[in-house]
Amino acid sequence: MLSFLADYESVFSFLRLFRYITFRSAMAALTALSLGFFLGPIIIAKLRSFKAAQAFRDASEVGKLADLHSSKVGTPTMGGFIIFFSVTVSVLLWARPNVYVITALVVYSGLTFIGFLDDFLKITRKKSGGLKGRYKLIGQALVTLAAMSLLLAGDSSAPLMRELWIPFRSDPLIPLMPVVIMAIFLFFVLAGSSNAINITDGVDGLAVGCTITVALVYGIMSYSAGNSIISDYLLIRYIPGVGELAVVCACLVAGGLAFLWYNAHPASVFMGDTGSLALGGIVGIIAFMVHQPFTLIIVGGIFVIEIASVMLQVASFKSRGKRIFRMAPIHHHFELKGWAETQVVIRFWILSLIFAIIGLATLKIR
Repeated sequence: MLSFLADYESVFSFLRLFRYITFRSAMAALTALSLGFFLGPIIIAKLRSFKAAQAFRDASEVGKLADLHSSKVGTPTMGGFIIFFSVTVSVLLWARPNVYVITALVVYSGLTFIGFLDDFLKITRKKSGGLKGRYKLIGQALVTLAAMSLLLAGDSSAPLMRELWIPFRSDPLIPLMPVVIMAIFLFFVLAGSSNAINITDGVDGLAVGCTITVALVYGIMSYSAGNSIISDYLLIRYIPGVGELAVVCACLVAGGLAFLWYNAHPASVFMGDTGSLALGGIVGIIAFMVHQPFTLIIVGGIFVIEIASVMLQVASFKSRGKRIFRMAPIHHHFELKGWAETQVVIRFWILSLIFAIIGLATLKIR
């Protein structure tokens, strides 16, 4: 919204700064950070007054882990609203509205609503089981259709969004995906990324810390894809207007940092599915729109490891009657091995940063 001020640079020359994505990204990040710090205590207090406490599994379900997490009982959930309001308001203020920004916000809002329903059911039922899996998938499918409809409605975005790119190639693997294939692929990207971050959200600060590194990388990728000179140099697809997603990513980084202030161990609030499903979704749709969906497997390596550990554990137990890990997701395995919660989080953050750097390096390898 504030980008229109650049039209008045003839009156005040400094207003020309509002033309630059880098300037608006920096200001958007400061806005999101400030809003997060301001809204955090207010939202946490409201959640406590509503008795929106996280429901935990007992010792009969998770054994020793229940004792390790006993101090977390009573901590409010749905803290994802802190990030949601910080990001959404900041994006609306600083990003230049276009189909890519609108699509990102639609996906983020839709999955925030689905996550809220899941958390609300857990709180009211006082059980760890919330919205049934099939209903989550239906919700994610509807969000996918909404996103695809927006992207295909634009004359400029439609042909670009039907291209399928993979790392290490300087041309699209599929120049024009059939609409059905695009829908299926986009659903897997959105559902996979949202569920992966949801699974990773199990100890204080882990999911949001890893999301920050991923958002930082995709901010750079968005800016590169939206810049004709940089994209030509890197041999990646130039997508006019997609650079505005750098503003969105800057808000995600700053909003995540503000939330981490309250979510650091011992957490004052949990993000819940309200936060984790939505963060995964917006990261996934940004990766899709900048033609880097497969790179997300590298950049979000921690999320891949987390969801893979669950899949391997289930497959092993069903086929052999034996478990590979002491508990899945894998961060609980290391907790049960004796790692302190802070050790798990910081070591996974380090790995997340390494994966992010490797993923970013793929831009130059074509």
